[in-house]
Amino acid sequence: MTSLVPGFLTMASLIVAIGAQNAYVLRTGLTRRHVGVVVTVCAASDAVLVVAGVLGVGGLVTAHPGLLTVVRWVGAAYLVGYGLLCLRNARHPKALRAGGTATSRRGALSTVVALTWLNPHVYLDTVLLVGSIANQHGADGRWWFTAGAVASSVAWFTTLGYGARLLAPLFARPATWRVLDVVIALVMFAIAATLVLA
Repeated sequence: MTSLVPGFLTMASLIVAIGAQNAYVLRTGLTRRHVGVVVTVCAASDAVLVVAGVLGVGGLVTAHPGLLTVVRWVGAAYLVGYGLLCLRNARHPKALRAGGTATSRRGALSTVVALTWLNPHVYLDTVLLVGSIANQHGADGRWWFTAGAVASSVAWFTTLGYGARLLAPLFARPATWRVLDVVIALVMFAIAATLVLA
């Protein structure tokens, strides 16, 4: 059980950084639409990937680097597309009010799945890094480490998704939404560039 806290802290150090997934969870929380779906997909995906890493799937990913290359290019293309969508949203006032975004549940689900599973960094962080660190904690300790990592993911995405509501007064102004969309677009383009140039 002593591996629980290291698992929690290791995962927290990896997922707190601003990235495509976190930016989308924040935006979803601010619009207050489909937050539960988005948070659940993010946390469940992390859990699946960490468990896969603990079970040794990291070796498979290492053995087939071409797989990560494909994910890298597809992910970069998706991020550029999503960044362009954010820039378009920044120009249209109808998409700038909290609670006013007309994204369907299916649209939110497909977006968060793509932002999560088309991100090669998620495989490197969860499957390879967290999985290999977990396996250093012994037969029983690795599962406590995994439990800590999964708890960290659940805590982070729940806080980010539902805690975003505290920022609602700030985002009641269209100009603030415009700035957020432009910042998210720039983050998407920067991440896409790092993927292509890696």
